[in-house]
Amino acid sequence: MVGAARKRGRLNMPRHHDTIAALATPAGTAAIALLRISGPDTLALVDRLVGRSPLPRVVTHVDYRDRAGVLLDDVLLTYFAGPRSYTGEDAAEVTCHGNPFIAQKILEDLFTRGCRPAEPGEFTQRAFLSGRMDLSQAEAVMDLIHARSERALAAANDQLRGALGRRLQHLIDTLLAALARVEAYIDFPDEDLPASDNQWVVDQVDWLLNETSRLMATQHYGVLLRDGIKTVIVGEPNVGKSSLLNRLLGSERALVSPEPGTTRDFIEERMMVGAHCLRLIDTAGLNPSPAPLERLGMKRTVERLEEADLVIAVADASRPDVGLPPEVEHASGRGIRINVLNKCDLLSETSPAPTSAQGTIHISALNGSGIAELTAAIGAAADSFRTEHGEDAVAISARHAHALAEATAALRRANKILVTAGPVELVASELRSALAAYGEISGKVDNERMLDHLFATFCIGK
Repeated sequence: MVGAARKRGRLNMPRHHDTIAALATPAGTAAIALLRISGPDTLALVDRLVGRSPLPRVVTHVDYRDRAGVLLDDVLLTYFAGPRSYTGEDAAEVTCHGNPFIAQKILEDLFTRGCRPAEPGEFTQRAFLSGRMDLSQAEAVMDLIHARSERALAAANDQLRGALGRRLQHLIDTLLAALARVEAYIDFPDEDLPASDNQWVVDQVDWLLNETSRLMATQHYGVLLRDGIKTVIVGEPNVGKSSLLNRLLGSERALVSPEPGTTRDFIEERMMVGAHCLRLIDTAGLNPSPAPLERLGMKRTVERLEEADLVIAVADASRPDVGLPPEVEHASGRGIRINVLNKCDLLSETSPAPTSAQGTIHISALNGSGIAELTAAIGAAADSFRTEHGEDAVAISARHAHALAEATAALRRANKILVTAGPVELVASELRSALAAYGEISGKVDNERMLDHLFATFCIGK
């Protein structure tokens, strides 16, 4: 695939014969800034900057002078000889002081020396095209950059080190073995696939369907890792939902007032609970007799409730009619529910204990009592979303899920043909379709539009 793409020049991004450069650290003032260079002219360029041929992977302290001889900065320069570099090409990194003006002047000088600006994701695309990583590993680079929690970071590291690729390779090897068995009979049209071979292929296809299904089951967990666990706080007006949001966040994010219905729209903030990132959403109260404006807020609350992964249902412990609104009780969303009784600080020692469902957590958002128990329950609920798949944490993306769904459809068609003793040519065709679908995940297929779209979402310098 790589050779064919290079030969035909079908990828929209510029070719490997260019030497590229870009700032690899965020723009802005910092202690240091790092610029990357990659391409066939890298070694000659580094020779001119250092004044001698540098040793690979050895940091050199050098005065950086532009082509006119003007000193720009003293920098650290490291040369990486291909193929033992990130891109698989000759590459270099220049570390300068983190003054944006200095970094820009060095970058402009590199452009005058024959480099061109790198496109978004071009360094990682070159790494993929040179065989340094498969496509799932390339995607993991972005997951690593954007990881917001320990679990997201661990999953991204596993994928970057080939966790998904290893799982996929096992599927591909099994599929190739089954396809070889089927194609062995295609050249002999008068020969039917023997019953023993037919059953063996059926067993392999069944195993592939089962393993593919297990991988697809990790998609939702992948969404939670990348976007955060959508956690919705719901309840009647004035039960302390906004106070609870503020207590969990540790800051006064939401307005709090004794007047019911203060929150008319939802408020969303991110927070960490243990190893998990939560998208914490405070919603308008579910009033049994809402005013027109409240009704609009309640509509949005129900929408958030239907989309929730985790629901924190809050009731007022100081009210005798403790209970949850019917919208919460009858919610058809997929969320795990944690029942909470708030305002327990208003109960006196002689007050009768409020009746509540088993497992309800008693808290006071005002003084913080019970918050540690609630946080632990949230962490336990978040842990339950993880789908185990062997030793590696595999969490597929929407693109992976689409390819796996196509593979599943092709395998099911092949299975149907096998059990009805249909033509082996059709079986082989469906198995090849499944193989192509698996190949889309690792990038072992010639799909230039998919590659261009994927790498264009990367940041400059990656």
